[in-house]
Amino acid sequence: MTKAKPGLDKNLSNVVGDLDEAPVNSHHAQQIQQDKNDRRHQDALNHDKTTDLTHPHS
Repeated sequence: MTKAKPGLDKNLSNVVGDLDEAPVNSHHAQQIQQDKNDRRHQDALNHDKTTDLTHPHS
């Protein structure tokens, strides 16, 4: 884990440290790429603010 500098978000610093890792072989490279994809997907889900217009209790 990386140590956060004063005034910076520790979680964000850790993510940057994880994503800045150099792969050692093709399998490791694939795992790093999948981790990036998973983070991107989770971020998209966290920011999805669509309105359900067909809600059954409307």
